[in-house]
Amino acid sequence: MFVSQSMTRDVITIDKDANIFEAKDKMAKHRIRHLPIVAKDNRIIGIVSDRDIRSALPCSLLKDYDTGKAREKLLDFKIKDIMIIDPFTVSLSYTIQDALMLMQKTRVGAFPVVDEQGRIKGIISTRDLLRSFINVLGIEEPGTLLCIIVEEKIGQLKKIVDVITEENISFGSVLVARCWDEGKRAVFPYLLTKNVSRVKSKLKKMGYSLLDPTEWYIDDVS
Repeated sequence: MFVSQSMTRDVITIDKDANIFEAKDKMAKHRIRHLPIVAKDNRIIGIVSDRDIRSALPCSLLKDYDTGKAREKLLDFKIKDIMIIDPFTVSLSYTIQDALMLMQKTRVGAFPVVDEQGRIKGIISTRDLLRSFINVLGIEEPGTLLCIIVEEKIGQLKKIVDVITEENISFGSVLVARCWDEGKRAVFPYLLTKNVSRVKSKLKKMGYSLLDPTEWYIDDVS
């Protein structure tokens, strides 16, 4: 799935010469945490987050905001003074996996999505990615998650799928992860049913080990 299918298209932006309170109010109104800053031709020139705004507004000044002197001083803060210049961006051709890995690497909570000319086309946030993965994994539908430990051999996944389909059970998704035992993998089929006793019994008879998914910790994998 591509970023272009998951991003928020109606992007709320702000001008670089706006004051900080305009940005603060806009974020509160639209319930967002990031505001891209664009030039007149819609090219991205910066971004500001709610964290940037909080860092730029001393608590002592906020307490006295109603006084004329404090108000005047706070209004001197402009977005261009605190924005992140040349922020991380992603292109329309990025996959949601690409965006997720970049978020993990950069510790950034949202990326403007731009075309080849650097013009903003959307924004993708952790919330957008979470919604996309819920959709991809099919976990919005009620079901049961299994954890099956298998040998790292070609054909293992097919055997598992065959056993499940023989029971006329539909899949929400199937994930394969590393395992702490060398030469093995963990298979996580999400089945769209609560009645999995026959499937589990068949898998055990085939020699597979089944774990409670809540006992799986990725930190255990080196």
